Amino acid sequence: MLGASLALSGHESPVVRIETSGHDGTGGTGAGAGAGNTDGTPPPARTTASKPGTPSPPTRLLIPALGVDAPVTGLGLNADLTVEVPSADHGDEVGWYRNGPTPGETGPAVLIGHYDTVHGPAVFKNLPRLKPGDLIRIRRTDGGTVDFKVRTLVQAAKDAFPTDQVYGDTPGPALRLITCGGRIGKNGHWTDNIIVLADPA
Repeated sequence: MLGASLALSGHESPVVRIETSGHDGTGGTGAGAGAGNTDGTPPPARTTASKPGTPSPPTRLLIPALGVDAPVTGLGLNADLTVEVPSADHGDEVGWYRNGPTPGETGPAVLIGHYDTVHGPAVFKNLPRLKPGDLIRIRRTDGGTVDFKVRTLVQAAKDAFPTDQVYGDTPGPALRLITCGGRIGKNGHWTDNIIVLADPA
């Protein structure tokens, strides 16, 4: 299961910390995805250079290189300011943080998925296998499709998350995919995040 504490400052500039529920001791892992900032502060607000595209929520995520064809559900905030995440019972779903840009709008659209759960491998299990140039396709509620290509993958310790690189303003559309990675630490949690940075194809 995922848990995420999220602080908002200004307009749509989230800082997210997501911790896993830990190893269940039976061979499975409570897996998560997410991002954190070392001091808990959001990146500074900046203006973008280009006009945003038409907003339209995502409905499916397709990653041909990984065989991923997954439904996307909107994620908001819980009462305790934790970000909602797909249920561990729906490890095949991807969550889009709906308080941020939609894919195709100016700015980083953020999608979160489980690496694995107590039920086994999940939708982003193979995310670390992506390579620069690989295609990521987002289908939207308006019937359109937005294509991105992988620019790079970043692995970062959860206590040293590159918040500005992930959530900072961009001059055009951008996509971020986030899951857990690294190793299971002594506390039973994943130590790192795997972050895919993608640009329009």
